[in-house]
Amino acid sequence: MKLETASFFERLKKGMEESIAHSRGDLNLKTTTLPLPPPPASSAKVIALRKKLKMSQSVFAASLNVSTKLVQSWEQGVRKPDHGELRLIELLIKEPQIVSSLILADGRGSNKSAPRRRKQASRKRATAA
Repeated sequence: MKLETASFFERLKKGMEESIAHSRGDLNLKTTTLPLPPPPASSAKVIALRKKLKMSQSVFAASLNVSTKLVQSWEQGVRKPDHGELRLIELLIKEPQIVSSLILADGRGSNKSAPRRRKQASRKRATAA
């Protein structure tokens, strides 16, 4: 039975059958423990992390794939990081070497994506004309 084409009753029946089988021990379901939400990051925490990583606002922003203006607004307390941004900040706090392994892999800090961005920008301008 394909669940996409099954009627509501068929899907409900199948779910009940699986529930009964699980209760009897005939069916093992995978249990996944989800991580807790990331802790909030105050402006002082963002500043302290950036300084600990010895990054400018623009490099820190690039490492999180956000704009420099957004990092500035976090540090000024105008805005707060969203859920995904908080998770990235949490990772950087717990594992600061992630930055060097991902961004500064060759030790020189070269940005291999910069030429691609310029090409995309020039394509956009060419199509807009």
